[in-house]
Amino acid sequence: MRRALLTLAISLSLSLTAHAAPRTLVYAGRLIDGSSPSARTQVTVLVENGKVVAVENGYRAAAAGETVIDLKDQTVMPGFIDLHVHLGFEPSPQQYLERFTLNAADFALRAAAHARTTLGAGFTTVRNLGDSDNVTLSLREAIRKGWVPGPRIFSAGKAIATTGGHADPTNGWSEDIQFDPGPREGVINGVDDARKAVRQRYKDGADLIKITATGGVLSLAKSPDAPQFREEEIRAIVETAHDYGFTVAAHAHGAEGMKRAIRAGVDSIEHGTRADDEVFQLMVEHGTYLVPTLSAGRYVADKAKIDGFYPEVVRPKAAAIGPEAAQMFRRALAKGVKIGFGTDAGVYPHGENAREFLYLVEGGMTPMAALQAATREAARLLHQEEVLGTVAPGRYADLVATRRNPLEDISAVLDVDFVMKEGVVFKSPSAP
Repeated sequence: MRRALLTLAISLSLSLTAHAAPRTLVYAGRLIDGSSPSARTQVTVLVENGKVVAVENGYRAAAAGETVIDLKDQTVMPGFIDLHVHLGFEPSPQQYLERFTLNAADFALRAAAHARTTLGAGFTTVRNLGDSDNVTLSLREAIRKGWVPGPRIFSAGKAIATTGGHADPTNGWSEDIQFDPGPREGVINGVDDARKAVRQRYKDGADLIKITATGGVLSLAKSPDAPQFREEEIRAIVETAHDYGFTVAAHAHGAEGMKRAIRAGVDSIEHGTRADDEVFQLMVEHGTYLVPTLSAGRYVADKAKIDGFYPEVVRPKAAAIGPEAAQMFRRALAKGVKIGFGTDAGVYPHGENAREFLYLVEGGMTPMAALQAATREAARLLHQEEVLGTVAPGRYADLVATRRNPLEDISAVLDVDFVMKEGVVFKSPSAP
């Protein structure tokens, strides 16, 4: 009996092997793998079943049935990760009215279009930090099922705020229609509400938690600096989030709100515009990442010059943020703060995400460090470093390529010719 079972097992194994998906060999003229300090030349990346199975020196000859993708004249890199996007939103003078003029389906369809654009720009993974009606949770599943093309999405669902704070969905509404939102809508007051809001995000199917620890630039209130949670409220959010395996991202512009968030244990500070030296010291001590979103800062400062693009209460805040963000980033680098790549696309146009690389380098990062902020470091912040962020065996076969060398000219990342996500090619230089 044992011999018969063994024979059957061998037979089944051979049958499965015979019908396994063929390997793809990607010939990379230059490979920036996301972790090595320098690029490798003339490399073969072996891809099978959506993952990298080997990375070999030289151009390995293809066996029968294997497919070759020839990128010998290109620089190949891990798929980029944008840690701060809002796929359902886009910047325009009409954005403040859209909550009253668009339906959830409208936001979802627009998010799908933005997802396709983002993938085409070389971003195979994004972290969506806040939306309406949980549209990116549905979009995440639609992309997983192959219904629509797009990057891999880690979504926070609705961001968590306090009453009247940045991300209170009723800010700016007239008294006739304003209501008192609670944890279900992402608005909390007190520790019990804080825990309930996290549990609601878990029930909704979110991947992580996003809080608005201070005021914001585009919200209809004067101060972007004011802390908007008590520290014990943030601590309750973080503790509950960690119970469910969530990380916590904290939107913050003012220093006091950042200090409370960092001491309470958040994983990242988003924006960080008015951080002081104590904030940076706390970030280094706690291992907290900074996601500086320099693209958004520049964009809103530019649009603030246009009459009518933003409400008048927003314009002075937007005008100040761009220059302040650039100065803050230089100081953060000098203090040794860990940097993750994020653009705030949605506040900033989708598809132009790669411009953030230029601003990071302009602010003092080396091209290699900037690329690693969007690959290895971004994967670490997501707690996905075992499958994302580097070109290595066991990682998803997420690859992008450019004809020019971004280590010599970082603007090369603006011209992505090739995009592969989990072994599937979505953009190719040979495509018409």
